[in-house]
Amino acid sequence: MIKITLPDGSIREFASGVTPMEVAKSISEGFARNVISASFNGTTIETETPLTTDGSLILYTWNDAEGKKAFWHSTSHVMAQALEELYPGIKLTLGPAISNGFYYDVDFEDQKITDADFKKIEDRVLEISRGKHEFKMRPVSKADALELYKDNVYKTELISNLEDGTITFCDHATFTDLCRGGHIPNTGIIKAFKIMSVAGAYWRGDEKNKQLTRVYGTSFPKQKDLTEYLELLEEAKRRDHRKLGKELELFAFSQKVGAGLPLWLPKGAALRDRLEQFLKKAQKKAGYEQVVTPHIGQKELYVTSGHYAKYGADSFQPINTPAEGEEFLLKPMNCPHHCEIYNVRPWSYKDLPKRYAEFGTVYRYEQSGELHGLTRVRGFTQDDAHIFCTPEQLDEEFKKVIDLVLYVFGSLGFENFTAQISLRDKENRDKYIGTDENWEKAENAIINAAADKGLNTVVEYGEAAFYGPKLDFMVKDALGRQWQLGTIQVDYNLPERFELTYKGADNELHRPVMIHRAPFGSMERFIAILLEHTAGNFPLWLMPEQAIILSLSEKYEIYAKKVLDLLENHEIRALIDNRSETIGKKIRDAEMQKIPFMLIVGEEEEKNGTISIRRHGQEGKGNITVTIEEFVAIVNEEIKKTLKVFTV
Repeated sequence: MIKITLPDGSIREFASGVTPMEVAKSISEGFARNVISASFNGTTIETETPLTTDGSLILYTWNDAEGKKAFWHSTSHVMAQALEELYPGIKLTLGPAISNGFYYDVDFEDQKITDADFKKIEDRVLEISRGKHEFKMRPVSKADALELYKDNVYKTELISNLEDGTITFCDHATFTDLCRGGHIPNTGIIKAFKIMSVAGAYWRGDEKNKQLTRVYGTSFPKQKDLTEYLELLEEAKRRDHRKLGKELELFAFSQKVGAGLPLWLPKGAALRDRLEQFLKKAQKKAGYEQVVTPHIGQKELYVTSGHYAKYGADSFQPINTPAEGEEFLLKPMNCPHHCEIYNVRPWSYKDLPKRYAEFGTVYRYEQSGELHGLTRVRGFTQDDAHIFCTPEQLDEEFKKVIDLVLYVFGSLGFENFTAQISLRDKENRDKYIGTDENWEKAENAIINAAADKGLNTVVEYGEAAFYGPKLDFMVKDALGRQWQLGTIQVDYNLPERFELTYKGADNELHRPVMIHRAPFGSMERFIAILLEHTAGNFPLWLMPEQAIILSLSEKYEIYAKKVLDLLENHEIRALIDNRSETIGKKIRDAEMQKIPFMLIVGEEEEKNGTISIRRHGQEGKGNITVTIEEFVAIVNEEIKKTLKVFTV
């Protein structure tokens, strides 16, 4: 008998050789029907793999990330079979699962695949799937594997780098592929499939190698799921921040300025400024002091911090000065500069904590293929702050930062989030700096603070920064996509590297603990995510223009200007559309600009000192007529509901 430990901690005994599927059936026949993958002692296995030792078993369904991974990887095998049948002579390479689907890299040689071919490939994949062919793993000797793929230079290269005795093939129907495993029970589970796109991809990602054709696909256990996914993609296109940013005139890019370097237009700059002022006001209340640091620093600064050793090779190259041997770098991080600000004068424990905040612009050389609108740029501004405190103050300070992050999320409509505790890799410690003792103290501080605050947390190993663990806030947007927004990090290492000290109550020198925090993270990336989350309909307090005044004709322009002046006196951002256009055209344009309130003025409004209100997105619901004072009250009440009050 062997003992199997399940995720809930329960232990069950089974005869040696029991399969994950048999374990699932022992739990519930209904549950077993939904099980599509499994892992045993941390290793992905098949649902029919015999278990012969004690261990921990996890059973996955479509609702689990690992279940989806197995589902999509399995579908890539079926697609590869269809491609071989439809395009004889092609050479297959690799077909992994990725986020929301999979791809297979193929050498089509003299053949081509176009959009017009997608339908026949999709039909063949579904035809194969209906055969309910089982996925079966088998070991193969290196010699036999090389013989099978003797005409495929890509597979033989992969096999040559493997050890004899570790090579496995996966069979289904008439198809065989080199594979390490991780499949669904049979092809019949695949009910919906679609090719999403094709693109070029170099073998092994090396541009010196031959360019292959990468066929992207996705699949689902129900046709309804695929339909909903495609609808979601269409909505994502409508919400694309690059498209909205252009339409709303927020930002632009110029090849003459340089890729990945955004230009903020007047409306976008004003939006950024409102976000900055919003956070600065809260930070001031929380005891932060604003600092400003240069855009460059001596190379030695980043050597001391450890950033150069970790990222120097992939960053902008050093700037040489006329002085021999003198090198500067574009600032990749603000924290080394803040350490030097702390070092300007000696501190006592009575002076701490010191909280330095800066909206500091940093520069990192992202590869051109990885640049994407505002979410991946080469120059971006962080709402950075660094807190220097005593070990005794760490817990309270960390919790205060959590409160600040929650205030930011609440005021901007991000309500669905998980706090990810990002710790060191359990095995590979080479990529981290600092002692085990300091790491353990830092990790425990984050775990305890998150628990005390009652946050919904998950733990991810290997996701820590090289100098310390993090609490990352993983936010789901309106489309259900997950983004990392806001981070808090505990750091015992930089204070050591920069020899930061304070005099304790014992009159001895001690090292402060450093907290890194950025509720927005990158301003550019935050605004991009906020744009897509809201579809450009920002909270009213943040909108570039909160109202637009539309006069029915030139006769009422003087009254329109009077309304504008009154609104500005109440700090409501408004403008007048006095173009010689029909009122219908003005309304349509205001809708496109996503201006929350359209204030229509004509003869009746001028006579009665009123305005006729039309809300954005409420076509057909009719207008309401109010006084200007009543409108001001409406705006202020709506802002009050969304813009939270920060308390310390």
